[in-house]
Amino acid sequence: MPRTLLRTVSAVLLTLAALNAPAAHAEEGAPVAVTVNARAALAPVPETGIGTNHAIWDSRLGTDETADLLKDAGVKLLRYPGGSYSDIYHWADHTAPGGYVAPDTDFDTFMRGVRRTGAQPMVTANYGTGTAQEAAAWVRYANVTKGYGVTYWEIGNENYGNGRYGTAWEADEHADKSPAEYARHVVAYADAMKAVDPTIKIGAVLTTPADWPDGLVAEGDAGTWNEVVLSAAGSKIDFVILHWYPGALDKAAHIPDMIRLTRRQIAKHAGPGSERIGIAMTEFNTGSSSNGTNTQPGALAAADAYATLLANGVFTVDWWNVRNGIGNVTQVEGHTDYGDFGLLSSGTCTSDGSVCEPQVNTPFAPYYALQMVSRFARPGDRFVRAATDQAKVAAHAVRRADGGLAVLLINTSSDTSYPVTIDYAGFSPAAGAPTVLTHTNGATAVTSATAGSATDRTLPPLSMTTIVLRPATAPTGLPGTPGQPVVSDVTDRAATISWPAASAGAHPVVKYEVHRQNGAVSEQLGETAGTSLTVGNLKPGTDYTVNVIARDGGGGASPPSAPLTFTTGTPASGPCSVRLAKQSDWASGYVGAIEITNHGAPINGWTLDFSWPRAWQSLGSGWSAVWTQDGRDVRVVNDSGNGSLPTGGSTTVGFVGNYSGPNVLPAVFTLNGTVCTTR
Repeated sequence: MPRTLLRTVSAVLLTLAALNAPAAHAEEGAPVAVTVNARAALAPVPETGIGTNHAIWDSRLGTDETADLLKDAGVKLLRYPGGSYSDIYHWADHTAPGGYVAPDTDFDTFMRGVRRTGAQPMVTANYGTGTAQEAAAWVRYANVTKGYGVTYWEIGNENYGNGRYGTAWEADEHADKSPAEYARHVVAYADAMKAVDPTIKIGAVLTTPADWPDGLVAEGDAGTWNEVVLSAAGSKIDFVILHWYPGALDKAAHIPDMIRLTRRQIAKHAGPGSERIGIAMTEFNTGSSSNGTNTQPGALAAADAYATLLANGVFTVDWWNVRNGIGNVTQVEGHTDYGDFGLLSSGTCTSDGSVCEPQVNTPFAPYYALQMVSRFARPGDRFVRAATDQAKVAAHAVRRADGGLAVLLINTSSDTSYPVTIDYAGFSPAAGAPTVLTHTNGATAVTSATAGSATDRTLPPLSMTTIVLRPATAPTGLPGTPGQPVVSDVTDRAATISWPAASAGAHPVVKYEVHRQNGAVSEQLGETAGTSLTVGNLKPGTDYTVNVIARDGGGGASPPSAPLTFTTGTPASGPCSVRLAKQSDWASGYVGAIEITNHGAPINGWTLDFSWPRAWQSLGSGWSAVWTQDGRDVRVVNDSGNGSLPTGGSTTVGFVGNYSGPNVLPAVFTLNGTVCTTR
């Protein structure tokens, strides 16, 4: 995908004064209600959560100043050798034929910087122009000869961009550029590399749901890139690799479905034990220089995306990249945006010298986004649900290991300050002023103060605010956390949830409660004295995320268990069944076919109803029936030629579905008001 690469051997180092527009008086918006539910646990904060990319064309890659700045931003993972360069880079002689390699950017220099930063490395082995033997030799040098202990190894970078789907930006010298060939080599690389060090983790490249070329099937392939790669190499890999450049600043709402669809693909295609496979977002950037890659809007989008991705279980999110070079220069929200996808200034100028970036290593706004997220969500914390009733204000929360709580609030409005009132469930904040971290438009630091209250605050325009709270009462003597729940016997209306018992605290555990997450609100589905509960009255074709809480004889409650997400089905049998099949897909739309079968009494005239799961889906056109859409609801009425369905009879109708986000297919269909079996 398009991005500027810093290839200059030297750069003019000039300081450019910020072109600040006069500050406008901010309007005050209507009060915003924020809900934080400490009983609704999400993913734990991983050690490697905050990451970024280094690149071998950046001559300052290994400097102490760079490492110290990244350490202060909370960066815990550094990726090397740099995007698409990975598929032309040969580590042993530090060359990248066809690309520029800066001095002092070799692997040992990179590792010195990694250690000074206090981060873990992620290395991308050369698939495009390399071999499994070359990669295995790199593992031997890194972990046997030098003792660096590099755990994470990717096989290639964006290898679906090798021309297989009509567009080629990634180097690939293999005559066969199919996903099957890539998967075959992933297996060979994994075998050779783990023969050297069996403790390493191997990652394979996937396409990101709703991003080109996701969903496409090339001629001669048995399925999409992801289906083929996971089916052939799933048993050999430890994590999968996604890249995301959304091109807009308001796409964080796409993330839960993006990750859920990826997990479904892994579970369906990667074989037994696939739950071990993690998800890494090894390149992320807003991807929109016109909206601000270096200025505050881009920073706010970064903070929102990092928190959302990590809350959904991604084990690292890696900004593209540390330094990148000047691009399209614009004015965004009163400040100069240099069109640079980096965290730190490279000090470069436009080709005519008319505009130069600030002094080298000056942090851009997204740097402070990573710093804010790293101080908000620390390894050992666990994300919990948070939500607001104002689209311009995003909220995230984590429960601290010491019983405290931190809340991150992001105001994306350019001109409106929002007063917020925060309601806490499952947590009582201590009296007194909390610690508050703030970053506003144009600020050159994250400030810290002890001020205000735990429940009321006003958010300046274009700001990030973290509130760090202590609990009113120290959590002592409470039951331990119940173990990871699992689900079995899932039907359209019921499911059985089981979990390992919680350890007792000051009092014996007397019962367990199963709570469903409904937004930021918990709904209790039931309780039991045992460690298994069958819950009923569920809705067909619906995602459920639940946590388990233990309660003791003294009224004490445990922290919530890790979340469990499952999806109910449709009736196992009934008077009708429906089969939805995608016949073709072009990553923003698809041709679908719906086969309707009548298993009951003969029908003379039928109506099929379903709803799009997401607001970014719509009906383009339909045939073999009369199609209408009202909001997200779609109605399909027979035409004159297919209204009669005898017992056992079927008919097929077709449509074009459009989407601009992860494409979760409809799962529940009703025929003349009766829920059908979806096959």
